[in-house]
Amino acid sequence: MDDLAALARDACRRFSQSFEPLRPDLYRYCRHLTRSPWDAEDLVQETLARALVTLGTMIKPEIETPRAWLFRVATNLYIDRSRRTREELGERPETQVMTTDARATREAAGTLIAKLSPQERAAVVLKDAFDLEHGDIAAVLGTSVGAVKAALHRGRSKLADSEESEARVPPPAALDAFCRAFNAADLPALTALLLETVTVEMPGCAVDLSLAATTDPRSGILYHTLLSPLSAGIPLQYLDGYDGARGRAESVFHRGQHVILLWYRHLEGERVRCVIRSEVDEASIARLRIYYFSPDLLTETCGELGVPVRTNGYGLD
Repeated sequence: MDDLAALARDACRRFSQSFEPLRPDLYRYCRHLTRSPWDAEDLVQETLARALVTLGTMIKPEIETPRAWLFRVATNLYIDRSRRTREELGERPETQVMTTDARATREAAGTLIAKLSPQERAAVVLKDAFDLEHGDIAAVLGTSVGAVKAALHRGRSKLADSEESEARVPPPAALDAFCRAFNAADLPALTALLLETVTVEMPGCAVDLSLAATTDPRSGILYHTLLSPLSAGIPLQYLDGYDGARGRAESVFHRGQHVILLWYRHLEGERVRCVIRSEVDEASIARLRIYYFSPDLLTETCGELGVPVRTNGYGLD
């Protein structure tokens, strides 16, 4: 089993390195399709995982345009996800399903208005955001040029802007306690807030499936997030100006939810280098997603919050 895990890690690492130059465009495409940076990053990770499996099972893995191929994988996943959502919500039209999100109709600078069908949205993004030719769009969507032109016409006719208010709610007590324990480097207090079955993810890099795994001093994600300096895993080119200190946690309200920012000291002052999302089950934390190696998401989120940011690349050194 250890040999299989090592082979899988090596394949993932080499795949990630090969496709890393395309990550910014892939994130931008997924961000236009989805309604938030979180959804976009999830779709990016799902796309890369599916692409790796697909590439490994292709008899003749000849990919003339890798970017367009990744876009096609992302498009198919997005359309499948939208279809499942409609089915789970009783086959209601997408305009009813998606406009329930308070932010879905005001992504003028990123996500398209959510009144478009998945195919229409993908077609408009590929044309207006990436300036692809109709034939190239047809190849990404797996359809005809005529169908692309029709989708563009329908999609553009539906675009509209609207503003909706966003209700602010108090942060869960567990998140405030998490920040206090993190800032005190108090591992016992931190672990007391987590379920034994907690899932801790570092999207694109690692996942721990229990409290014991994530607090393991050898490889636990939460253990090293709390106690290790950035230099323990981040490539050297991203460490200019960093003073070697631990991070500082702060809870902020963003896009309808409370998230945790991790600040690190640099010669030019503090900079956010990580965002953490959580799922709270009653008084305990059931899931943490630690976005260290998601530079596109970090840049967008910190830009929206108006806080300074430094990114860490796409993976562990």
